[in-house]
Amino acid sequence: MTTHTADPAIRVEALTKRYGHRTAVDSLSFEVPRGVVAGFIGPNGAGKTTTLAMLLGLVAPTDGSGEVLGTDLAHPATFLPRVGALIETPALYPGLTGEENLRALGALGDHDRARIPLVLEQVGLADRATDRFGTYSLGMKQRLGIAAALLGDPELLILDEPTNGLDPVGIREIRTLIASLTTEDRTVLVSSHLLGEVEQICDHLVIIEAGSGIYSGPTDGFTGAGERELWVVPERDTDLQALCGYLRADRFVAEVVDDRTDGRIVVPLTADDDHRQVAASVNRLAHEHGIVLAGLRPHQERLEDRYLSLVAGGSR
Repeated sequence: MTTHTADPAIRVEALTKRYGHRTAVDSLSFEVPRGVVAGFIGPNGAGKTTTLAMLLGLVAPTDGSGEVLGTDLAHPATFLPRVGALIETPALYPGLTGEENLRALGALGDHDRARIPLVLEQVGLADRATDRFGTYSLGMKQRLGIAAALLGDPELLILDEPTNGLDPVGIREIRTLIASLTTEDRTVLVSSHLLGEVEQICDHLVIIEAGSGIYSGPTDGFTGAGERELWVVPERDTDLQALCGYLRADRFVAEVVDDRTDGRIVVPLTADDDHRQVAASVNRLAHEHGIVLAGLRPHQERLEDRYLSLVAGGSR
């Protein structure tokens, strides 16, 4: 995916929102480059929806500043025609068909009605366009909501928890759809508390906790894409220390981890290592010493693992 070097799609600086004595968003600063799928991550109540509402001009910030598509956050009418959004669940008419709902929204937003068949095709609802919205499954309703957000062919698409309440099949459908919507000319910002789902589609992350930012940058930079490991699990726990010694003698960097519970040997991998070749060498060495392996697999820290370790450590 190509990322533009122009001004970011979103830039906020010390953005703050207070409701009386409660601070919902606290001095939040981040940037989202153009042409990426960006995940806006945080637990429920972290301030994600409030932040999105400020980006869309629905809520006025208490303090701070920002830009959306190069335009000052204080003038939402200037940039909103280039933004599409689905905040929470789509509010559409149950008695109208999918196509009729889009026609009504197109008229309200002064959008080109010729785009309706195109967006229905994009979200996989072309064959259900004449069915009433009230008969749609929850996943189909979410997809029609995304179709509505695409009517104006936006440069920035903002989706707030689009997989909320969906079953695994529906989550996969929405995930695949989101991944297909980003182009060099369109940025997608998707908020979620489902880190595992976001990890599969996002190449940029903004992570918040209790209204404050704890990370903003490429997904690889957060999870540590180069920090891979090979996990080696002997069939017998009593072989852990012996095999680790054999590996070190053969010039492997190796360490026994959790040898009293879920025992394994960890062999770090560099960015240049082919994990299959390293695994083959480890397997041959174990065989030469009469050690049977029960497991031998590459491991890379997941987004959820990294996030939980960061929060548990009290980092901000």
